[in-house]
Amino acid sequence: MLSDSVKKGLDASPQRALFNALGFTEEEMKKPLVGIVSSHNEIVPGHMNLDKIVEAVKMGVAMSGGVPVVFPAIAVCDGIAMGHVGMKYSLITRELIADSTEAMAIAHAFDALVMVPNCDKNVPGLLMAAARVNVPTVFVSGGPMLAGKVNGEKTSLSSMFEAVGAYHGGLIDESKLLEFENKSCPTCGSCSGMYTANSMNCLTEVLGMGLKGNGTIPAVKSERLRLAKKAGMAVMELYRKNIRPRDIMTKEAFINAITIDMALGCSTNSMLHLPAIAHECGIELNPETANEISEKTPNLCHLAPAGHAYIEELDEAGGIYAVMNEINKLGLLNTDCMTVTGKTVAENINGCVNKNTNIIRPVENPYSKTGGIAVLKGNLAPDTCVVKRSAVVPEMLKHEGPARVFDCEEDAVSAINSGKIKAGDVVVIRYEGPKGGPGMREMLSPTSAISGRGLGSSVALVTDGRFSGASRGASIGHVSPEAAVGGNIALIEEGDIIKIDINNHSINIDISDDELEKRRKAWKPRTPKITTGCLARYASLVTSGNKGAVLENKLV
Repeated sequence: MLSDSVKKGLDASPQRALFNALGFTEEEMKKPLVGIVSSHNEIVPGHMNLDKIVEAVKMGVAMSGGVPVVFPAIAVCDGIAMGHVGMKYSLITRELIADSTEAMAIAHAFDALVMVPNCDKNVPGLLMAAARVNVPTVFVSGGPMLAGKVNGEKTSLSSMFEAVGAYHGGLIDESKLLEFENKSCPTCGSCSGMYTANSMNCLTEVLGMGLKGNGTIPAVKSERLRLAKKAGMAVMELYRKNIRPRDIMTKEAFINAITIDMALGCSTNSMLHLPAIAHECGIELNPETANEISEKTPNLCHLAPAGHAYIEELDEAGGIYAVMNEINKLGLLNTDCMTVTGKTVAENINGCVNKNTNIIRPVENPYSKTGGIAVLKGNLAPDTCVVKRSAVVPEMLKHEGPARVFDCEEDAVSAINSGKIKAGDVVVIRYEGPKGGPGMREMLSPTSAISGRGLGSSVALVTDGRFSGASRGASIGHVSPEAAVGGNIALIEEGDIIKIDINNHSINIDISDDELEKRRKAWKPRTPKITTGCLARYASLVTSGNKGAVLENKLV
């Protein structure tokens, strides 16, 4: 046991004295120490129930012969942080979570870990930590929120943001806006559509790091508590078999994750997080791999915001294993991959049937023959950018229009809400990338404002920032290189014609190379927006979006 280094022998007497101070018994000192990483807090709706999940995990660990010990991880609610300076602090928490969890786990010599995340950067941050620490580890999330209901139709957080846009556009009045406010988010849990949190919790199942149902069992169901107990029991079995995260998160497992990402139509943030997690496993994921996988992977699910179905319905239809089993009919999965069940993917998904072909379409009748995400390249984004193709209306898959250029999110939102953006425009928001933001803010406010004003089928948005999974429409993010480092997005001028062809994976500024070079010589770097604290340190170390916005080690 790793924990023997702090529990056994005369030299460990000082450590044992401190364990005595914790109330540990001699019997407990002989058992494996299992760290339960709790993301519980009272500010994130997806985390307010995690104390109950943690207690269930502790019971499962104890029943199976381990000693559960809880320590915390932070989490930011992207919805609350959206649209103001707080969103600059969202993406960086992924690295803070990974760093602090690594420090706690190794400093205290834990033999195994159970990660209890739920929202956005919290999930990938803990997956990154799991790869670094590499002791037997199981994930169990807090589960998705149930959908709300307004006018007899299910709603979610994206409905709420779009209602604000509709209000500013004069399409609804204040009383209807208040109804959305009161009914859109009715329970605890991660927001109910296929947004980033639910995308990453579902992909955790695909990677093999979570048990069946991790991504889809609603937060309010007692089945979630049973799953948490099973996670505690499962980690002890992994400990006995010495199965570790890097045995599970192989290159083949990441290819599986991208494949199911395409079938589900996940958030574009997955194209930041999967490469970052793979990086911690010593694996390089090229963003353009997504296009290769997408070309042969049908899109089977249109969950909100792409459609009108929600995670609760995906769960009822059979969940992630049912999607995997459906996709595997085409032979697209690596089914020999090991998982936290102690079984292979093939063993896990065997017999997991699709119970609702309206929610999970059969491979013979997909929404599209290609996957939900597309990676684009061109002179606007020489190092790639990303769009959630499954959430783009057909008429916007190919679009050409004049650039409306903004150097921050607030200016763009102001222009949209005041009616200055017209059908056909391409809104460009720059200097919001990992370095330029700093922090690569999500752009749910401008995309929702565009959709809320009825412009979702005629206006595109391009940014070196990123999008919430709740965004829909021709929302193209992660433009690399970003403006702050002199990427071509910094050289766009008002009125330049932008040509977008999503199915052909291209995005270009319709100007000559000579003109681009002329503008480049005249371009000057901007003064950093923030020069103190963790954001300044982050800006100095972070790589571009196409590399997963991971931190560089400047000492090497």
